[in-house]
Amino acid sequence: MKKQILAIDDSKAIRFLLQTVLSKDYTVVTAPDGCSAMYYLSKRNLPDLIITDAQLPDMQDWELIEQLSTSGIYRDIPVMVISSLEKGQVEAKCQEFGVAQHFTKPFNPVDLIKAVEQVVNTESKVAPAYVAHAS
Repeated sequence: MKKQILAIDDSKAIRFLLQTVLSKDYTVVTAPDGCSAMYYLSKRNLPDLIITDAQLPDMQDWELIEQLSTSGIYRDIPVMVISSLEKGQVEAKCQEFGVAQHFTKPFNPVDLIKAVEQVVNTESKVAPAYVAHAS
């Protein structure tokens, strides 16, 4: 079964790009804003990775990422950020919220694919050990 990625961006072009480059290896679900993403998550959908813009039209900058990082349910889902904000600010916020990887727009899709593989595969190696101890 393919691992699932939730991609959140208000740009239809970015959502299409993410869907196109990642759908060969992953099930990609897209959302245009934070509320749609939270609705999707509230339906007990727990993706293996969330890729989001730090600026979403229905939330303050970084609000969704902060909510995810402080949530008891969602904080263990790795997050990648794609942003057009100033690089120094992005790096500082990503460190603050424990973001796995970040990219500045425009970004190279090949680099993104490699980063996604690294994050998803790292997480999947950790998960079985965690499950074994939980039983």
